[in-house]
Amino acid sequence: MYTFSLYGMNLDFSSFGGNSADRGKRIWQEKNCTGCHQIYGLGGYLGPDLTNTYSERGTAYIKAFLKSGTQTMPDFKLTDQEVEDLTEYLKSIDKSGIGRPSQLKINYDGTIEQPEK
Repeated sequence: MYTFSLYGMNLDFSSFGGNSADRGKRIWQEKNCTGCHQIYGLGGYLGPDLTNTYSERGTAYIKAFLKSGTQTMPDFKLTDQEVEDLTEYLKSIDKSGIGRPSQLKINYDGTIEQPEK
């Protein structure tokens, strides 16, 4: 019930502050980015997995797509602040791990190792 309440209501979180990555996560959810993109391999398959896009492609690449869209990705008419917040969200995800399971090493004891970035 809590999840339904949280996602089912149109709450204005701006009064709660939060950092740029937190605001970016809310924009990610509001725009339903997971409908097309994956994080850690989970989500839609129309667009690419964006877990490590920040370290692989950089800020300019991310902002270019967010500002104008593509033939398959709509232009959401994001403000400069929203673009910055989404970029910070992707940066925070990038720091947290590897999004491509094929790059992980599964040990005989069942533990999983990540390669160094």
